[in-house]
Amino acid sequence: MAETIKVGVLGATGAVGQRFVEALANHPWFEISALAASERSAGKKYKDAANWRLESQMPEEAANLEVVPIDTKLVDADIVFSALPADLAKKVESDFAKAGCLVASNASAFRNDSDVPLMIPEVNPEHLGLIDIQRDKRGWDGCIVTNPNCTTIMFTVTLKPLMQFGIENLTVASMQAISGAGYNGIPSMSILENVVPYIGGEEEKVESEPNKLLGEFDGSQVIPANINISASCHRVPVMDGHLEALWVDMRDNPSPEQVRQAFLNFDPGLSDLPSEPDPVIIVRDEPDRPQPRLDRNAGNGMAVSVGRIREGIRYIVMGHNTIRGAAGASVLNAELIRKKGYI
Repeated sequence: MAETIKVGVLGATGAVGQRFVEALANHPWFEISALAASERSAGKKYKDAANWRLESQMPEEAANLEVVPIDTKLVDADIVFSALPADLAKKVESDFAKAGCLVASNASAFRNDSDVPLMIPEVNPEHLGLIDIQRDKRGWDGCIVTNPNCTTIMFTVTLKPLMQFGIENLTVASMQAISGAGYNGIPSMSILENVVPYIGGEEEKVESEPNKLLGEFDGSQVIPANINISASCHRVPVMDGHLEALWVDMRDNPSPEQVRQAFLNFDPGLSDLPSEPDPVIIVRDEPDRPQPRLDRNAGNGMAVSVGRIREGIRYIVMGHNTIRGAAGASVLNAELIRKKGYI
């Protein structure tokens, strides 16, 4: 893996696009070769087109790159990371896959397609076998691989080590940070001193995506898991970090200590991927943890924290929604794809 791969970012000036740029700067395997955005930004240097809002400084390697339109003829890259809205992603991502690019997408446009991997590397790496099926079916030289919804990612990582106990029912209540709605997603006067008990389309994603992620790939298709999931999703006045409360019914009725040990012993075997945290699940034994402000940056924002494991089984999950739940998830997917030799 000595040779670096040229990568581009679609929607590079937005909230998740900036996280992609941050994650890809000085990456040992990938080199940013193209930053693409709307016609309004095209032709400008990235430092002039992007209103950089992250805690880190804008990476020098990106600052002076000229932003190009979102066009397969103008984006010179082998991998493109998509931070596009779903309606635009449906056409654009397929165009790039047809043109021979690996598309690592954070968008929801293709997540439910039966031949498109919906990936969390620690959960279902074998689902990458769908890439060959997708290429044959669609006649593409490239492919599309997606990561799930930011809320789904956090708790599904913690469900994987619990599958041994026979998960039957799951109830989840999310308290989601405002950055998940993008810079202009929710007016300040709607969220300050307030909680909004509705996020359009979110509960449907949370209730459907885990069964695909935790399903079995039989060599030709994914047979979904059979977990009954009920979700209630809420927007809270926190900048970054989704916190989720889970109630999990399991066939074998494990004790809280057995669940805790399952989390502590979870080793997905991905330590050779540059973005993989070690450990991926951090158990917080303090009675008031995890908390977004204290724990969201664990593992460079890629670790998932759990705590308050109680009889029931009930526990709290927390992770960084725009890193682990978005850009970092797509980058980790691309690293696994590179490791497996698909590009």
